[in-house]
Amino acid sequence: MISKRRAFIVGIKGYKLTNKEISFLRKYRPWGIILFTRNIKSIEQTRLLTDKIKSIFKDKSFPIMIDQEGGVVSRLENILTSKPFNSSYYESIYKRDIRNFETYLKIYVDQISYLLKMIGININNTPVLDLKYSFSHKIIKSRAFSKNPKIVSKIGDLIIKHYKKNGISCVIKHIPGHGLAKLDSHHSLPKVNKSLKYLDKNDFKAFRKKDAILAMTSHVIFNSIDNKNTATHSKKIINIIRNKLNYKNVLISDDISMKALRYSIKQNTIRSFDAGCNIVLHCNAKLSEMLEVAKNSPKLNSFLMKKTKEFYKLVS
Repeated sequence: MISKRRAFIVGIKGYKLTNKEISFLRKYRPWGIILFTRNIKSIEQTRLLTDKIKSIFKDKSFPIMIDQEGGVVSRLENILTSKPFNSSYYESIYKRDIRNFETYLKIYVDQISYLLKMIGININNTPVLDLKYSFSHKIIKSRAFSKNPKIVSKIGDLIIKHYKKNGISCVIKHIPGHGLAKLDSHHSLPKVNKSLKYLDKNDFKAFRKKDAILAMTSHVIFNSIDNKNTATHSKKIINIIRNKLNYKNVLISDDISMKALRYSIKQNTIRSFDAGCNIVLHCNAKLSEMLEVAKNSPKLNSFLMKKTKEFYKLVS
């Protein structure tokens, strides 16, 4: 039953579930699972894995997500390469041939959607709506479409629309923006010094009014708004996301085992929920950490129950 699940998402170690992972999933019942390249060897193997996950929950539409952006972030690399289809590729087409851009994009999204459904995945953590600056860290710069928020917003809308038509839910990221960061939040704590006025006209603008059921927060400090907490842990930032950016759907934290977050896994979990995140994401598949996340994650509240039903309607 959905109501018995807890508001967290975790990764797993390998191509098959271990007995300890099976016991963990049965006992703590996460909202969803995230897969990485370490979990994907072939179409047949991945389908067996996702079928096993779904059988544990007796749920054919259980939320299973992946980061399949194309370009450098292509978790399906062992099945199909999509490295040529990076953000720069689509930005160049958009600028060169805007009238046919949507056709190119639709063909790509349709093919990725077909493959995702074939292997039992129903959530894709895309599009990246961060702006691309000359000084952006390569972890974002190589994945961002443009410095122009209007272009980023338009491409984002089209990606969401076409995945949605194919029954795949999108996750916009990294709300409210990661492009101004000069550090990689996997390893360090990025801080941004731009004014709220600047952010509102630029980085934040790309995320406004997005029709995605899920959005992933950024582990970035915006000094002009909250100089102590990353967006993931900031009530002030999440209030802006909800009210200024008008995002009313499900907020997922970025991976709480990333080094940008300074606290223990337990505290990173608690602080994410206290700030206003609806679901916490944990990716590295370390069972001791997963237990801390699970024990400190609440069961689904009425808001998350409602949004989860919307998700099922989309992907079923």
